[in-house]
Amino acid sequence: MSWATSSPGMAVSKKPEGASAESAAAAPARQKTKIVVVGLGMVGIAFIEKLLKLDAKRREYDVVVIGEEAHLAYNRVGLTSFFQHRKEENLYLNAKDWYSSHDEGALNYHLNTKVTEVKPQEKVVVTSSGENVSYDILVLATGSDAVLPKHTPGHDAKGVFVYRTIEDLQKLIEFSATVKGTTGAVVGGGLLGLEAAKAMMDLEEFQQVKLIERNRWVLSRQLDGEAGGLVVELVRNLGLDVMMSKRIGKIEVDENNAVKGVVFEDGDQMDCTCIMFAIGVKARDELARAAGLTCADRGGGITVDDDLRTSDPNIYAIGECSSWKNQTFGLIAPGIEQADVLAFNFTQAKVHAPRKFKQPDLSTKLKLLGVEVASFGDFFADRDGPKDLPRRHVKKGEKDSGEGRRQSKVQALTDGPPAPAVKALTYKDPFQAVYKKYLFTPDGKYLLGGMMIGDTKDYVKLVPMVKNKKALDIPPSEFIIGASKDGDENADELTDDTQICSCHNVTKGDVAGVVKDGSCKAIGDVKSCTKAGTGCGGCMPLVQSIFNKTMKDMGQEVLNHLCPHFKYSRADLYNIIYVKKLQNLTEVMRECGTDPESLGCEACKPAIGSILASMYNKHVMEKPLHGLQDTNDQYLGNIQRNGTFSVIPRVAAGEISPDKLVVIGTVAKKYGLYTKITGGQRIDMFGAKKQDLLDIWTELVAGGLESGHAYAKSLRTVKSCVGTTWCRFGIGDSVGMAVRLEERYKSIRSPHKMKGGVSGCVRECAEAQNKDFGLIATDKGFNLFVGGNGGATPRHSEILAKDVPPDDVIPILDRYLMFYMRTADKLQRTARWLENLPGGIKYLREVILEDKLGICAELEKQMQDLVGTFFCEWTQVVNDPEKRKAFQQFANTKETVNPAIETVEERGQQRPAYWAKDSALDDFKGTRWSNLTWQPMIEADNFTDAVAGSSRTVLRGDTQLAIFKLKGKYYASQQMCPHRRTFGLSDGLVGESTGPDCGEQKKLWVSCPYHKRNFQLNGEVNFEAKDKGAGSCGNDNTMSIATFAAEERKDGWVYVKLPPVLELDNVLGTKKWAVKASESNDPFESLDKKLKLNKGLRGTKMNGQTIGAMPGTGNMDTRPTVRAAAAPRIDW
Repeated sequence: MSWATSSPGMAVSKKPEGASAESAAAAPARQKTKIVVVGLGMVGIAFIEKLLKLDAKRREYDVVVIGEEAHLAYNRVGLTSFFQHRKEENLYLNAKDWYSSHDEGALNYHLNTKVTEVKPQEKVVVTSSGENVSYDILVLATGSDAVLPKHTPGHDAKGVFVYRTIEDLQKLIEFSATVKGTTGAVVGGGLLGLEAAKAMMDLEEFQQVKLIERNRWVLSRQLDGEAGGLVVELVRNLGLDVMMSKRIGKIEVDENNAVKGVVFEDGDQMDCTCIMFAIGVKARDELARAAGLTCADRGGGITVDDDLRTSDPNIYAIGECSSWKNQTFGLIAPGIEQADVLAFNFTQAKVHAPRKFKQPDLSTKLKLLGVEVASFGDFFADRDGPKDLPRRHVKKGEKDSGEGRRQSKVQALTDGPPAPAVKALTYKDPFQAVYKKYLFTPDGKYLLGGMMIGDTKDYVKLVPMVKNKKALDIPPSEFIIGASKDGDENADELTDDTQICSCHNVTKGDVAGVVKDGSCKAIGDVKSCTKAGTGCGGCMPLVQSIFNKTMKDMGQEVLNHLCPHFKYSRADLYNIIYVKKLQNLTEVMRECGTDPESLGCEACKPAIGSILASMYNKHVMEKPLHGLQDTNDQYLGNIQRNGTFSVIPRVAAGEISPDKLVVIGTVAKKYGLYTKITGGQRIDMFGAKKQDLLDIWTELVAGGLESGHAYAKSLRTVKSCVGTTWCRFGIGDSVGMAVRLEERYKSIRSPHKMKGGVSGCVRECAEAQNKDFGLIATDKGFNLFVGGNGGATPRHSEILAKDVPPDDVIPILDRYLMFYMRTADKLQRTARWLENLPGGIKYLREVILEDKLGICAELEKQMQDLVGTFFCEWTQVVNDPEKRKAFQQFANTKETVNPAIETVEERGQQRPAYWAKDSALDDFKGTRWSNLTWQPMIEADNFTDAVAGSSRTVLRGDTQLAIFKLKGKYYASQQMCPHRRTFGLSDGLVGESTGPDCGEQKKLWVSCPYHKRNFQLNGEVNFEAKDKGAGSCGNDNTMSIATFAAEERKDGWVYVKLPPVLELDNVLGTKKWAVKASESNDPFESLDKKLKLNKGLRGTKMNGQTIGAMPGTGNMDTRPTVRAAAAPRIDW
């Protein structure tokens, strides 16, 4: 769906109440740039409308517009309708109160005021009243005047008119009443002439109306002879007398200088009392010429460049008064495009490459005297040769022309000129008065243009085919065979971005949008909101069809409960928490849970933690929230397979200064961290011990870095190419946009991780189309894609909106991301969410762009409130003594133990050895200890009474133990998970169930944070059955853990009933179960041997000898090779 057109239903420029009050209040008052617009015509008002919309947030401009006529901006293309209603207001493009509805000073207008002089040196315009109006920027939109042939005798007689303004029509109406029953004549058989002829016929004052055309057919600029001849035949049948190949030599007048007839150049005479000239227009460039601005000699017009700038850097010209590449355009569509370009560049070019005005599309679709007429694309390619062939045909054409140049002159004369690189497919139905001619490349693969008379229903489908230069997937003949359809124009097959109104560049999606959001309840409202149908009116049947179409509501009720503790989906739970303002797990369980006293499980607790974070954004290490977090969030780092953590500072958009690189390098070297550049354009540091995290982050924060939230289900990165910052192909500042997006959404928790990307051009180097949200720069802004991801199930994203101005990107993404956060299932990426969303991308557009649910303002406000709560989680931790306590390795001693996986040196860095092949399948829970005694292990004040539970790790001898406090009771187990021999059970989430196999006792279990093996903590040990009772694994009955009784005593200590130290170490000691490098094979050993590589690297040749890589090149390990050895361990 195109974002470029005016559509109040998509007006993201409207700020939701309270959404940005803080930033607005803090912003200092800035001096506004004053733009003076000379001309209040259709192009002038289009520029003003677009500028005000795009500038609504920044408020950088104040506009003053000076109109020569006494009327507000009106629809000059629809002048003919004035004869029916005779009301000026019906032609107005905006109601009078619209002009006063903007911020104070944003728009001032003056009517019936003529600008008589422009003084570029003084930056002032002078009006006919003598007033001087200063400007910072001057925009000339003076339009054009109707041509009156002053060389023709009698041109100034009474009864001679032109067809240009409301005043022209009013004069014609008054005069026609005085010559009732006579003959009226229109000179000119172009678009304007046929419109004027219809106007004269609609007066019903003249007995006969004649059309005089100097060519052999009408509409000679749009149609070939056969098509033009058919139009002549049709309009004659409607009562218009058409005289072809006639030129007026003289206008005869009576003694009162009133028209009484004409004499043609061939000597023929004709009686008439009224003549209306519609023979063309002339650009109004007299102001510019007098001011010394460069103007075109041939055809007139103010000379402008691709930026629409005149020879004066502060003066621009748009519309029919401008001359671009020695061309002036008499159609409204190119002027509207110029208004688009200029408004965009004034407001958006600071953060995006400026747009350039390019060769406009001159396609037209009109209804003239009841006859449907259309021409599109390169409609004279067969006559004049193709102007813009698809690339493959350009090369072929160039080759052919080169061969032609090598022909001899004699051969060229005998063979004649080469055939044009075009083939025409023509259809003519004299019975239905239908004519179609479509022009194709010789191979029939590309449509170049064409014309249609009588049946123009396929116009809206064919124009995009020409514009996009897309190869056809059907044979050309099908364009004719399947073109004619009965009934009204059907919009069902059109995509939302299909243009249906060429005058104002309105798409199907724009029209549908304002109907669906409720802002337009009548066809007149649609015309007012979108401008569709307010130009030539030829698109109205299609607009009416879209308006009348009933949208089917798609959707079904899905039972998708979060877990057994809640009979709600995540989306339902989100809404309940949001409405009732619930703050913690206790309140949520009490209000929504199946058991109000339950402590939840590993499925629902992180989901609730995420929901609470996405609403209130409190620190996840606060006591009521800490127990809801997975291990990554508990320690603000991704846990790695050897029990260490990753450290990933934020590098927004991949942009980082050398100073910060030095900080990262210094820290990594000091703490022996493995470093790697990621696909998300960040620097990951691996191998940080939990007890070292505080010191590491203290140094990083001091160096100006902050948490990258790589451990959280939140925004990870917004990847970017260099865009216009450096790239010669860039058209958008992808780095600048990516930085702003990452800065806005950093730290926000969501149902799953989110990734973004911004590419500066269609080369797509940032891979934005496989991200949760992605932007690709276009010359009009950015195309915005959503719902993509890589990973195990890749999905290409879908386009949400096209050509979004940079200022409107944030509001759209605010809505999209907040709607996703509200409605997604637990751990559901945007790709799967969009796939499961009833109605898919179409429905998402309705909600996000068209405000179908009426919640867009609330979504924006909620996001603004959320981003306003940002803080760096690691900065708070390093400065909070209470939170720092969580990073002690063992709660009962300051001793530390190295990770229980040996390290291997590889390419100059250390990494953990590969996993052991086998799990530890010993029957730990069935261990028959020689004797058990109560041992004081840890003070009870290390635990909290949080409903989610509390846990600590303790060390006894060489054995690591996990102690849990759940619902006021204590439980203890081994720390090692047998699955991969990892030591982390105390960091796992605790769950509770009341399954049918548990009897009356609720089963409590801990879920290993590595691979989610769930081990039962309570109940009696069943020595006979490995898969039952305390220590059993609920989702893998091949393994178990040892559990021990635990209790708190009056002395304030927690006691655990344990066997002797040596016996315990013999079964569960860290040394015993540490993973050794020798337990696995190097998967690349044979490959390295075959390719003669050293750990994947090859040496460097100097003087013909391989001497190994040079130190510092990064091509090999520059340190001495050592054998993999176990990490130092404490000797108990």
